[in-house]
Amino acid sequence: MPVHLTPNAIPAVMSGDVNSKPLVQIIDIKLIGNSQERYRFSLSDSVTTQHAMLATQLNDRVKSGSVKKGSVIQLIEYICSQVQNRKLIVILSMETIILDCDIIGNPKFLVESDSTAQKMQPNVNLQQSARVPNTRFGAQNSVANLQTSVANVQTFRPAVQPPYQPPPSYKSHGPILKNEAPARIIPIAALNPYQGRWAIKSRVTAKGDLRRYNNARGDGKVFSFDLLDSDGGEIRVTCFNAVVDRFYNAIEVGKVYLISKGNLKPAQKNFNHLKNEWEIFLEATSTVDLCPDEDGSIPRQQFSFRPISDIENADSNSILDVIGIVVSVNPSVPILRKNGMETQRRILNLKDWSGRSVELTLWGEFCNREGQKLQDMFDSGFCPVLAVKAGKVNDFSGKSIGTISSTQLFVNPDFPEAHSLRDWFDRGGKDTASLSISKDNVPGVPKNEVRKTISQIKDEGLGRSDKPDWVTLKATITFIKTDTFCYTACPLMIGDRQCNKKATRSGNRWQCDRCNQEFEECDYRYLLQAQIQDHTGLTWVTAFQESGEDILGCSAKDLYLLKYQEQDDTRFGDIIGQRIFNQFLFKLKIKEEICGDEQKVKITVVKADRVNYSAESKYLLDSILKPSRYSLIPNR
Repeated sequence: MPVHLTPNAIPAVMSGDVNSKPLVQIIDIKLIGNSQERYRFSLSDSVTTQHAMLATQLNDRVKSGSVKKGSVIQLIEYICSQVQNRKLIVILSMETIILDCDIIGNPKFLVESDSTAQKMQPNVNLQQSARVPNTRFGAQNSVANLQTSVANVQTFRPAVQPPYQPPPSYKSHGPILKNEAPARIIPIAALNPYQGRWAIKSRVTAKGDLRRYNNARGDGKVFSFDLLDSDGGEIRVTCFNAVVDRFYNAIEVGKVYLISKGNLKPAQKNFNHLKNEWEIFLEATSTVDLCPDEDGSIPRQQFSFRPISDIENADSNSILDVIGIVVSVNPSVPILRKNGMETQRRILNLKDWSGRSVELTLWGEFCNREGQKLQDMFDSGFCPVLAVKAGKVNDFSGKSIGTISSTQLFVNPDFPEAHSLRDWFDRGGKDTASLSISKDNVPGVPKNEVRKTISQIKDEGLGRSDKPDWVTLKATITFIKTDTFCYTACPLMIGDRQCNKKATRSGNRWQCDRCNQEFEECDYRYLLQAQIQDHTGLTWVTAFQESGEDILGCSAKDLYLLKYQEQDDTRFGDIIGQRIFNQFLFKLKIKEEICGDEQKVKITVVKADRVNYSAESKYLLDSILKPSRYSLIPNR
């Protein structure tokens, strides 16, 4: 059947038309970009052709074969943007009309200087057409097809388009509060850096804390918030320094805003868990207007819940949503961070119908807000439903979930998943046994530990795979190196973390090459090397700050001052000697590393606990009764 493209479509679009929704043909597809996949089309109206960029959210159309070279498509949403001093069509939405079609006409690339003249000329190639490959239409029907071609011109669109009217120009005529030409509201999914003016209407679903940082360019401050629109699109917005002062107090979680004039950049996936490859950075000219009369079409929140059993196989540091019944709540306890600041920690456990339970660690204000509310409910005999939005997966001694700055907690929320979980729990789920995928709270006996001996570490080649091996080992310390038991560290903060890189003397001050700054006092951190032994062999291990304190029972600074400032070798020797021939339950990380030109397996102490002999006796008794579950003695 004859296929007729919209006449003069390319010149009209290049001149600014965004409403005609023309029929065009894809005459070439090319994959471009190194860091991000992008597809460039060559579009044709049978006379003129021009390059067009496909919005990244439509990449699957090409990958799945929904569009290909020769396809006839209808442009639904599109714009023409200026990129590097040349115009480029950006396709935001399209429909495939005919998947396979021969190339129509003999199109030539549009000369932009002539686009205005070309768009007003009649299409002299109106009768040019191509046929869909089909044996039913042979050469004998060509005359009849030619006679009916005029009637078929309107199959998809009128043959003659009305002349394109350029948008009105808005000239300056004195001071004005806002641009008289409002930006067009588009879905979040349609945002891309090739657009000019845009606006999005969306709800704030999360707001991060105000953070301060220090780098080579000086001090600064930053905060971010997440947006959700009526189509389910999500994106993160970030503000720095002076922009923080404008918007931090104005942004409220749950409110709807109209946002425009932001700068789109690739999302930093190390810090941004949203399913969007772009991130908005607000600038001095950006606008954020509250929509007080929003109609409720934008949902309050969007979840993608994972069963607790799935978390067991989730990657460490991944961000996910989980919902479960709270089956235990521990008191909030103070914790001293690495930067010397004190915070709060509260641990609770969740279970669901997957037959698994998981440990959830609340940090900071979560302990006193939602944590205290959960504690009061649980103490009264009620097990509440808790939904966690954006929890972080940790893999220390099993898998667990922890809160981060963008985490949100919902206690007994009113949505279907919560109601179904509550019904399951009340109908007998509370009596259903569940296996914890996190460490057990019984001291000295982690629930999911992989118990090994020293000879098994060597014989099984642990640490030589792509990922490190985590094992638990009961062993005795037989020797501790005392010449280099710690190092001088940089105490400066980088964001919310301490630098901790090695600091060197610079006159009467200390200097950090990483921060490129000097300071009066340095920090002291353990770099402890010890030899440990069990009944199968011995090996060297390295213990850093926290695990070094677990072993020696004092801070690295106190021990350093005792040895080098007070020069009390007797007390120093007593502290070291008291730890020799003591038995510990070591949590070890085993990973092969390259030292110079040599590959060497490095064993790092993650945690060192004194052996709880009561719990250890129960473990050994269980291993005797059920030998198939454990492997304490290596094969001979």
